[in-house]
Amino acid sequence: MFSPAEIAQNYVGIGTKKAKLSVIDTLLLAFMAGMFIACGGIASTAATVNIESASVAKLVSACIFPAGLIMVLMCGSELFTGDNLVVIAWFEKKITFLEVLRNWGLVLFGNFLGATAISAFVVYGHTPDLFGGKLAETIVATANAKCSLSFQDAFFRGIMCNILVCLGVWGAAAAKDVAGKVLFSFWPILCFVICGYEHSVANCYYIMAGFMTKAEYAIEAANITPYNFLVTNLIPVTLGNIVGGAIFVGFAYWLIYLRKK
Repeated sequence: MFSPAEIAQNYVGIGTKKAKLSVIDTLLLAFMAGMFIACGGIASTAATVNIESASVAKLVSACIFPAGLIMVLMCGSELFTGDNLVVIAWFEKKITFLEVLRNWGLVLFGNFLGATAISAFVVYGHTPDLFGGKLAETIVATANAKCSLSFQDAFFRGIMCNILVCLGVWGAAAAKDVAGKVLFSFWPILCFVICGYEHSVANCYYIMAGFMTKAEYAIEAANITPYNFLVTNLIPVTLGNIVGGAIFVGFAYWLIYLRKK
């Protein structure tokens, strides 16, 4: 396996390559990642609908959701939260800050499109009919709860989420085989899901699916509005994800292993 110092050095090249991708390649790879995360989202929701114990339901959900990140890592795609680590290449002066922002903007937009596509396939294929319509109620309830968070809660949960997600990506980069990458990336994602932290790309799926399900199944949910999606959830969660991933993981490891002494 690669040592942490070797991972840091490797990520200079990885971050540089990500920042230099063409617009179309970045968007397509980001679209794929949005789909993968959304697939993990619907599967983890469906698996818990009939579990009465909240703690057991969280555990089951947390064991299934990591499939999304595993697909991102193994199948080739660009995920905004993981790409917060491209700042390592910027700190090493291999790319510019504008290239970092370009990467983040394109990837988040592509992730949103991919997650929204899966939301549409799920809802208009009537997957929420499962379990006598209870899945529809759960999808809407999840989105409604996410659209009800305070800015502070969404921001700090976003920080915690992406510390764990980026540690999953970082740790997977230590392994030189598929089994090692899958085994390590699973655990940090389980931790973030079981604690209810907030992931910007996952929320693009959860809330867009909530919008569509609310309309298709005529389920009342007052907090699911465009304003609450963008301002109450997506903006603070995205900012928190950037702080958690770029600062507490990316900057911290650059400071430890790459900063010129």
